[in-house]
Amino acid sequence: MKASTFFSKEQQAQILGAVKEAEMETSGEVRVHIESSLKGEVLDRASWLFKKLGMHKTAERNGVLFYLAVNDRKFAIIGDAGINAKVPPGFWDDISELLKKNFKEGKFTEGLSEGILLAGEHLKIHFPHRPDDVNELPDEISFDK
Repeated sequence: MKASTFFSKEQQAQILGAVKEAEMETSGEVRVHIESSLKGEVLDRASWLFKKLGMHKTAERNGVLFYLAVNDRKFAIIGDAGINAKVPPGFWDDISELLKKNFKEGKFTEGLSEGILLAGEHLKIHFPHRPDDVNELPDEISFDK
């Protein structure tokens, strides 16, 4: 299946709505990247994309990438150095478990949306939204070409 057609336009809008809502509570930046098939190991690929998408260039190094390879049914959540320096071990585990549970039930839109919102809740503790906050990264979903 082609990554760009895995989610309907309505489902993509729901996921983007979750990104916007999560970012209202935190200065953290959330992106979603969807690929048809995984090229290599999931964490390696997600880390490479994190850099390719410029997510390491935020002022507070507080970007988060939700990566999904739809045909392989693999995903990863990558947080930047600023986040990982402040959060306790296992910070991403409950979000990862939420995604796994939903994905096993075929609820990909719900899983991503809920995971993004939960990430926002966690991030606002360490990176609260400030009145002068600037959206440093695009909110659109990116896809493999």
